[in-house]
Parts: sequence; structure tokens; C-alpha cells
Amino acid sequence: MHVEVQPHIRIGEIEAKYAVLPGDPGRVERVARYLDDPREVAYNREYRSILGRYKGIPVLVISTGIGGPSVGIAVEELRRIGVTTMIRIGSCGALQPGMRLGDLVIANGAVRNDGTSDTYIERGYPAIPNTDLLMTLLETVKGMGFPYVCGLVRSHDSFYTDLEEEIDRFWGAKGIVASDMETAALFVIGGLRKLRVASILNVVVEAEGELERGINQYVEEGNMSVVGEEREIQLALETIFADANQK
Repeated sequence: MHVEVQPHIRIGEIEAKYAVLPGDPGRVERVARYLDDPREVAYNREYRSILGRYKGIPVLVISTGIGGPSVGIAVEELRRIGVTTMIRIGSCGALQPGMRLGDLVIANGAVRNDGTSDTYIERGYPAIPNTDLLMTLLETVKGMGFPYVCGLVRSHDSFYTDLEEEIDRFWGAKGIVASDMETAALFVIGGLRKLRVASILNVVVEAEGELERGINQYVEEGNMSVVGEEREIQLALETIFADANQK
């Protein structure tokens, strides 16, 4: 069956059933370093894609930009071209003390404080990852020895409201471990579309840290957040390898 080129990601027929979803287009190249025979597929708007193989398994790496609407478009169009398993590798702000730059967060659910998931279904629908993929992620990260937390995250739509610190304190007190902008949309759309999805986040701002300073340091490189990015890339790819070999 012929697959049309999708309007935003600009990809048509493709052999990969697995996709790794960084937010930043610049991170796509850094994932590609781990792949055999990587080749750029398309680059349109925020959606930059590279196709390669990891230990023989076809893997598509595609950036999704910032926020729920962008990741939602990517997930829907990837589904249309036959991708069935998607692992987000993103950044987050920690909401609990003791979490350090470069630590990984494996989300087992998300608070739906975003607008995108609301456009799909009422708030009672849970934002959770695929159970089998989550279990494989946890088994893999334990074997790799990376520092991580598995817990609930909060997905939101802005860094710059007047109440950000108050909101973070509120959700931190409720046991939420970290915040990002895309996981809830990924989980809800993945669930509704019967896709296998998961989310790995890299701490770039500590709970006691300053948001803008932490993000600037991450972009400028040279600290543990960059190490965390390498860890989440390796974890996503090793999870894909483990998952493919379970079938």
C-alpha cells in the first residue's frame, strides 16, 4: 500500500517501526552518532529526521520541537507511515530535592496540565505509557547503572507565567517528580491510537535551581545535563534493541 508523504514531518514510506523523539532538532545528530548508516530523511519546520540502524534494527530519529501541539502532530503522522513504538528523550525540571543534573526520569504517568491532550479527550482519561515498553525501559536502565527516578511528571504549556514557582511547589508537594511540556500529549495520543509510547527525561534544572540559568547551561554544554542527554540516548536505543529481541 502506498503511503503518502506526510505534510509536516515530510516522510512517506519507511521501514522503521521504532522512533526516538528528541525535542531539539540539534539532538537528532547526536543520536545519529550511535547509528549505523545514518541518513537524513527530511527537515521541515521543527521536524528533522534521520534514519539508521541500531544493532541491525531500523530506527527513525525525529525531533518534535517544543510543546504538546508539535509532538502531537509528529505522533499522528508517524502512525500514518507505520511507526508503532515511540520513545521520547527530552529534558525536564526536577520537582524533588536530591535529584541532580543528568539524572534520568522515566515517566510512569503524567499530570495533564497541557492543552493538547484536552483537545483529544476529557481529563479523566489517563496519561500513561505502554506497560510492556515501560517494563523493558526499567529493566534496561537497571542493567546500565544510570541514576534514575521512575515516577509521575507534570506536562505544562509555559515557562513564563507569573506563578511558575508556586505551581512547581504545589505539584512537588503532591509527589510529582519532574515537569516537561510533551509527555502528557505523547501518552494520551499514544493510548488513544494504540501506539507503544514511553518517555525518558533528563534533569536540566534541579528543584533548587533557576530555570533560565539551567537551560542556558544545558544549551552551552559542559555540565552533567549533557552527560544525562548521552545517557537517555543510550537508554532509548538499548531499550529498542531489548524490545525487538523479545518478539
